[in-house]
Amino acid sequence: MRGWWQDLTDLVLPAECGGCGRSRTVLCPECRAALSGPGPSRVRPVPEPDGLPVVHAAARYADEVRAVLLAHKERGALALAAPLGAALAEAVRAGLRQVGDAGAGTAVLLVPVPSARAAVRARGHDPARRIALAAAGELRRDGLPARVVAVLRQRRAVADQAGLNSRQRLRNLAGALAVAPGGARLLREGRVVLVDDLMTTGASLAEAARAVRAAGPISYGGATTAVYTAVTREVRGEREAGPAEREAGRMPGVPGKAGTADADDVIHAAVVAAPPDSFEINRN
Repeated sequence: MRGWWQDLTDLVLPAECGGCGRSRTVLCPECRAALSGPGPSRVRPVPEPDGLPVVHAAARYADEVRAVLLAHKERGALALAAPLGAALAEAVRAGLRQVGDAGAGTAVLLVPVPSARAAVRARGHDPARRIALAAAGELRRDGLPARVVAVLRQRRAVADQAGLNSRQRLRNLAGALAVAPGGARLLREGRVVLVDDLMTTGASLAEAARAVRAAGPISYGGATTAVYTAVTREVRGEREAGPAEREAGRMPGVPGKAGTADADDVIHAAVVAAPPDSFEINRN
């Protein structure tokens, strides 16, 4: 009985720090600092898959951060969802700051990339969704109307991604995700942010973005969408919206459609961690 109770306790309160192994703490101050790092940054995998939205990561996937993610994901250290969610929330805020939409008002819809059903059964939980829920709570405490909208579903079986290169991962995931019936309506209720615990090649996020785009146009009211489109296209090297377009809430290249944008312009993504070599110069 004592052994069973100890195992159950360790699921909620790990016997050691998830990052360094220090005894009797969920996450020691040093590992918590490593998780927050120098601050979120824009990340891009090389090669970058087509359709990948702008992605911000909270930390580099190495050392203590890698250990924390694996402890939560593979060893069921569920108490680590709170600090991981706080890190993810910082990455979401970084993306919103970049597009000039960091204030309250527009709802922030966190859309987790789903894990395979077999993986969820084996782990006993869905890591990305659990972290997304923690991040939404952090954002709400900061005054942002955030919520998790878990509308993505796997429409077919996929192979284990471990050991696959970037091209193989893209082929493995192509067409694998879809928005659940009724999900498209939910996605029109706020700013869509795809979220995951880790980005490696970007294949999962690119496929998630494709599925959201395929669900139909995403619409918002007011000028915030115009500002988002302007900044995103400026990053891509395209034309920035003029003052009149921003004032009218009109999208560049879409005359007469006030407050409506193509999904390519309104989706972005945030993750807890990404490989160190994918980080760009911090633009925030």
